[in-house]
Amino acid sequence: MSRAKISYVCNECGAHSVKWAGQCPDCAAWNTLEKTTVAAAPARPAIGEATALGALSDDLGERYATGFAEFDRVLGGGLVPGAVVLLGGDPGVGKSTLLQQVAARLPAGLPVCYATGEESLRQVGQRAQRLGLAQPSLHLLAETSLEHVLEQAAKMRAKVLVIDSMQTMSSSNLPSAPGSVAQLRECVGRIVQFAKQNEVSVFIVGHVTKEGAIAGPRVVEHMVDTVLYFENDPSSRYSMVRSVKNRFGASSEMGVFAMSETGFREVSNPSAIFLSRESVDGPGSIVSVAWEGSRPLLVEIQALVADGASNYPKRLAQGVDQNRLALLLAVLQRHGDVILGSEDVFVNVVGGLRIAETAVDLPSLIAIVSSFRDKAPESRLVSFGEVGLAGEVRPVRFGEERILAAAKQGFAKAIVPLSNKPNKIPAGIEVIGVRKLSEALDAAF
Repeated sequence: MSRAKISYVCNECGAHSVKWAGQCPDCAAWNTLEKTTVAAAPARPAIGEATALGALSDDLGERYATGFAEFDRVLGGGLVPGAVVLLGGDPGVGKSTLLQQVAARLPAGLPVCYATGEESLRQVGQRAQRLGLAQPSLHLLAETSLEHVLEQAAKMRAKVLVIDSMQTMSSSNLPSAPGSVAQLRECVGRIVQFAKQNEVSVFIVGHVTKEGAIAGPRVVEHMVDTVLYFENDPSSRYSMVRSVKNRFGASSEMGVFAMSETGFREVSNPSAIFLSRESVDGPGSIVSVAWEGSRPLLVEIQALVADGASNYPKRLAQGVDQNRLALLLAVLQRHGDVILGSEDVFVNVVGGLRIAETAVDLPSLIAIVSSFRDKAPESRLVSFGEVGLAGEVRPVRFGEERILAAAKQGFAKAIVPLSNKPNKIPAGIEVIGVRKLSEALDAAF
């Protein structure tokens, strides 16, 4: 047997180097090369035979219901057999709690193995008792050896395997410590191979770094089928699971959950928790319709314009792009005749939600002008649209669906890009199509 070799592996891209360097030669990241032990090359596996497409089984669209409609939405319609799902999040956000609830809510008779390397069986049992979970087909395993976990899962013919967490597992093929770059690459590779060959769905819990990314080389996220991030605002009781990669459904899908004494419960109408009727009717506040994954989401956008206390006015945005806020203020000054050069401007999305699309440009500017003039927009007003550098209001995707969602929530007026104005307007709502920013401000006040 050939002995193991020493190598330096980049914890960002997973590239190998025979000697240490300050900068990775592949991704150009600094101080990311870590010394690790590389296992000797394994024996060559048997070559499998090619299979005709028509010879595959007829249950290609089969999915397991997880018991949470919101979680099924994030997964793309349910759990696919043989899929590997990586779930990351801050410590204490509820990753283990949610996956234990999912494991207990899977269809009866589906063998499930819950392997933990961070807790004892007593601790897992105490959580199950506290959550009121009772699933006869759920088997618990406290183990940190990946070979033993996969062996037990194969022995009990499990169809779903939960590994909590990836950083605690280690393979005997490598002498390095659990959680190292080499161990993460090796363990995830073995898990993916086991899942595909045995049609076993696998959930993997991953730790995150202080920047919020899943710890380990970036190649780990490329190896799995789905990557989910658990987001939580400390000041809110609501948590969000967001999909950033999904081979079996739409990416950027989001599910909303609320923590209670009996664990997580899903929020079927997320728009209701992001809206506050008391503050929407005041100056500096407006409702917009964001698009998250495959559904519209009504959110409240607040703005505050105050006299600057220094020669350097502040521009602070929470929930929207702060760099884009500075751009929008320049457009507002040039094409809206509103000068805020000496004013502090703050923009916030209520509920801790982060919106990455440009559809909130127009409502953000309306909220800023409303706060600056100390004049509230019209009651039950909703708006969305992208604002260009020339002051034009550009259309956004799914405009008709956004208007329909606003009408269902009881809004009576919508200011939208002219190209997004539908031919058939839903009942109960007035839709005003605008071409320029100045037209939108006149319609809002």
